[in-house]
Amino acid sequence: MLQELRIKDFAIIDELVLTLMPGFMVITGETGAGKSILVDAVNLLLGERSDTSFVRAGADRAVIEGRFLVPGHTQPALHEVLESEGLEGDSPDEVLLTREVRANGRSQSRVNGIACSLNAYREVGGLLVDIHGQGEHLSLFKPSQHLYLLDRYAHLEDDRAALREMVRELNALRAEINSLLTDEEALARRIDMLQYQIQEIETASPRPEEEEELRQERTRMANAEKIAELTTEAEFALSGDVGEASAVDLLAQAAIVLSKLAKLDPALEADYQLAETISMQADELARTIRQYRENLEFEPRRLDDIEERLEILNRLKRKYGGSIEAALDHAERARAELDQITHSEQRLAELRDAEDRLLHRIGKHAAQLSAHRQEAGVRMTDGIVRELNDLKMQGARFEVQIAHVEDPDGCYVNGQRLAFDGNGIDRIEFYMAANIGEPLRPLAKVASGGEAARIMLALKSVLSYADQVPTLIFDEIDQGIGGRIGTVVGQKLWGLSDTHQVLCVTHLAQLAGFGDAHYKVSKHVENERTVTRVEQLADQGRVDELAEMLGAETTAARQSAFDILMLARRAKEGRRIETA
Repeated sequence: MLQELRIKDFAIIDELVLTLMPGFMVITGETGAGKSILVDAVNLLLGERSDTSFVRAGADRAVIEGRFLVPGHTQPALHEVLESEGLEGDSPDEVLLTREVRANGRSQSRVNGIACSLNAYREVGGLLVDIHGQGEHLSLFKPSQHLYLLDRYAHLEDDRAALREMVRELNALRAEINSLLTDEEALARRIDMLQYQIQEIETASPRPEEEEELRQERTRMANAEKIAELTTEAEFALSGDVGEASAVDLLAQAAIVLSKLAKLDPALEADYQLAETISMQADELARTIRQYRENLEFEPRRLDDIEERLEILNRLKRKYGGSIEAALDHAERARAELDQITHSEQRLAELRDAEDRLLHRIGKHAAQLSAHRQEAGVRMTDGIVRELNDLKMQGARFEVQIAHVEDPDGCYVNGQRLAFDGNGIDRIEFYMAANIGEPLRPLAKVASGGEAARIMLALKSVLSYADQVPTLIFDEIDQGIGGRIGTVVGQKLWGLSDTHQVLCVTHLAQLAGFGDAHYKVSKHVENERTVTRVEQLADQGRVDELAEMLGAETTAARQSAFDILMLARRAKEGRRIETA
């Protein structure tokens, strides 16, 4: 639930802290007082596009913050998103949304104090609050949404996701089939190119480590004279001329002397061992240097060969990915593609068989999904008709129509081939007849303004247990309905609070009477600036506000307001007794 809403420097709101509670809350106030501004603020909080006009004149930024209580076991989908996006807060049972809009046009979105992308922010917000404005309910009348509403009602989302995965696999198969059916001349050109590339790389036969080895050898060949001079100098320093004492000889002599000293003084034993080791290593180094010098060769032709080979390797690198490894990978891919093309007929037959098997699997799964939807459609129809009767639309008929379309390339269902997509074979649309004797027609073409609000409420009531969004906000859905129906609508909205936190902006006193809490929005002038204030009304305050909503502040109007509250209280108590 939404525990607290903080708004600062938003439109005509300078600063507002609204503490909310579970249950059904109503928000009332005169036209222009700022009720819709509160809804605009919540819309912005949930990730709606920002606008600099939201920033209060004279302020540098507007800030909206919402604190939500969401125990982990009640919203697994939300906590999964928070974890995957790295947006978890200090408390696992709280979520803090913050939206900031600056006067310079920039905005920032934070979840639990962590800045994030607007897409991630909207995903979190969409799992916390569902807003139905004066025209928002029309989205429920879009045929494209009817399938998703029915699946949510029947808990078929996982089945639909499994089917979508099969369709994704089929699309990949069909893409490969189409690639094999490409123009034959294009295939022939592709074969020639692949054969040339493979031959060029195979003829060169490059090795990943070859280039570095050649560069080292080229460096040695290019500096052969200097290398010979330096190795001779090193050998002379170690071994000396014939008849002269060399470094090796002197180190050996030092080792012999230290050996004698160690016999006289054992404390010098370690020094003798060190001298012996150094003498042996010097002798070994001298032999290594001598062998290296004797093996030195310089062939001018070899240097030319190295340069030529390096140029071949560089050409391969330029053409095939920038490295020898990339060129070898390219050759491997080219061989695989060439093999696929040259065996395309066999491969095409295999793909056709796989496609046919998959179309049968899709058909079987889609048929099962369709059967579940048809059963759920009957239950939904019965539930909505009952709700419509409660909402004084006796005689109204509702029907979930499920149609199929034949397609020669479709999936196999009971001897037919039917069109399908990732949602299955069903074309689902809600139909309705608002009055007795009228034919069923598409929902969007039937409902008047008042009927639309009642139909939306009926749908929401039937779907309430399937709807996991914890907070529902209704913005003046009472447009086009009268007081008598307003009482029923108020009772229905209060009923939704069994499974949701519900807020409703309303002009109808009969609806407002069912609120568990009542907030009044008013507009004042302070320090020559217009500001919006919100106060929670107690018993007498509610009577006065309902009387004003009825159009008068007379004793009779106050009595009517009191009667509305008493009627709502008795209806609530009766409902609690029934469900106890």
